[in-house]
Amino acid sequence: MAEITASLVKDLRERSGVGMMECKKALVENNGDIEAAMEWLRKNGMAKADKKADRVAAEGLVAVATQGGKGVMVEVNSETDFAAKNDQFIKFTKDVADVALASGATDIEAVKAAKLGGGTVEEGAKELTLTIGEKFDVRRVATVQTDGVLGAYSHSGRIGVLVALKGGSEELAKGIAMHVAAMNPKFVSEKDVPADFLEKEKEIELSKMTDKEKAKPAEILEKIVSGKVNKILADVTLVGQSYVIDTDITVGEALKKAGAEIIKVERLAVGEGIEKVVDDFAAEVMKQAGLA
Repeated sequence: MAEITASLVKDLRERSGVGMMECKKALVENNGDIEAAMEWLRKNGMAKADKKADRVAAEGLVAVATQGGKGVMVEVNSETDFAAKNDQFIKFTKDVADVALASGATDIEAVKAAKLGGGTVEEGAKELTLTIGEKFDVRRVATVQTDGVLGAYSHSGRIGVLVALKGGSEELAKGIAMHVAAMNPKFVSEKDVPADFLEKEKEIELSKMTDKEKAKPAEILEKIVSGKVNKILADVTLVGQSYVIDTDITVGEALKKAGAEIIKVERLAVGEGIEKVVDDFAAEVMKQAGLA
């Protein structure tokens, strides 16, 4: 059997929001497979949405630059939050976004090779490393270009969002960008949801039902399961979510009211997908408590 480490229990707890003992049991039941353990927790009614995508480990900034119907966001990472607040780093990140916008670069290698000052963006990052004493990484770029309406939003330099609309107004586009920053929907609308995602949710909902519920006629059972899955779809799709600017309506209803539709959405949050090595006091306590 795979070793159930404190780190593994902690990861599952962060993803599921479930207590440590339940997480350890789920991992034991599934031989240390965190994906299978997450599904096991959901099937047993102990976990809802997977929180893995919300994890932010690295430091740095996301800078946004727009002009007309074109918008660019770049993520530049630093080793510490202290360095991310350095004026030189803040200026460098903004300059990189401006350069990416002006150059028309659409991939990160093109951004790194773009001219900045007397050299390239990549050379500028290395020079900043020599000045500040930390490694800096120009990591990601996202672009949106539209003949319609462009909305942009930056949340404290930690999250950036670009939204392109057909119809509507800049105010609506920015409002939806703010919503995306806050709620981070997995999909724009139901048509973007993969079939395997729907099948997996149906399977999970069925597994959570009692034998008495499962004994109902097939057509009734299908309606019950479909109703539950539709609620999940409302939670994970942008147009189905309650609009943060006006919680009495959904984003979809706000778009319909304005005669607008979403063409493209891009969202960058600092450190997505990066694990940062830290001194984990909580893991030490869990180990001493026999949870490792």
